[in-house]
Amino acid sequence: MDNQVIRAKSRYVRQSPYKVRLVLNLIRGLEVNEALDILSFTKRKAAEEIKQVLESAIANAESSIGVSSSELFISKAIADEGPTLKRFRPRARGRAGRINKRTSHLTIELESTGE
Repeated sequence: MDNQVIRAKSRYVRQSPYKVRLVLNLIRGLEVNEALDILSFTKRKAAEEIKQVLESAIANAESSIGVSSSELFISKAIADEGPTLKRFRPRARGRAGRINKRTSHLTIELESTGE
């Protein structure tokens, strides 16, 4: 059986891509069960969102190609930049300071080990 790529995405996550990538770097290339353990003990807000996307990708793999989670590993995990929400805060002397509220698009791809 050739390795099929299973994908799950989450768009418009309200956190900067830089912060999300810090957590993605922990799990990239790992087996799925090990990655879930790491995410459950990571004390960052991005870990919760990434865990949801990973669980969705696992469910996609089990339903579409019938592969168990023990045979899967994370082949690709990326966080692209989404649209930035622009907000303004009053500053001294009648000026306004801009605040950028960044968003991310998460993509996780799984492949089977071929066992």
